[in-house]
Amino acid sequence: MNRRRLADLLEAVRSGELAVGEALDLLRDLPYAELFAAVSDLHPQLRYNALGRTLVLQSERVAEKDGTLVIVTAGTADLPVAEEAFEMANLLGARVERINDVGVAGTHRLVPHLPVLRRARALIVVAGMEGALVSLVAGLVDSPVIAVPTSVGYGASFGGLAALLGMLNSCAGGVGVVNIDNGYGAACLAALIMRS
Repeated sequence: MNRRRLADLLEAVRSGELAVGEALDLLRDLPYAELFAAVSDLHPQLRYNALGRTLVLQSERVAEKDGTLVIVTAGTADLPVAEEAFEMANLLGARVERINDVGVAGTHRLVPHLPVLRRARALIVVAGMEGALVSLVAGLVDSPVIAVPTSVGYGASFGGLAALLGMLNSCAGGVGVVNIDNGYGAACLAALIMRS
């Protein structure tokens, strides 16, 4: 951690130039804010996905799996978890298509994607709030659906617990649920499904 930068930050808070909330946001990333730039210089094939919070170095390409894995998000707030799943699925050899921002608050956005959804060998559905998108998608396809609750949401989402419980209670067949924000685990499960 850069002591001078930390001292400047604290001084800005004391003088009133910087709000406490803004300082907290800066402090959250301070210990490693410059780490990804430094690490990326270590190897030319190192890839950092800031949205998915992943750092990938793939030494050799894994044989591509049969079929397509489709990753679906309910809203844009679910993208970091979906990106984590995307990066891991790529590492494991999955051919991935993404469909974003098609949550149940606007089901008309999902309808144009039905051909892609129905061609998928497996699907990962990432949703916060009440997690209802999983039941909708699973009711429209005949492939396994891996549900990933996210910790985003407002009101009574309880850090993803509402979505987790909603997904666990889905009445649609073929749904498996991983833990809150576990894009990594969802991608690993999808790769196993696609290998069989």
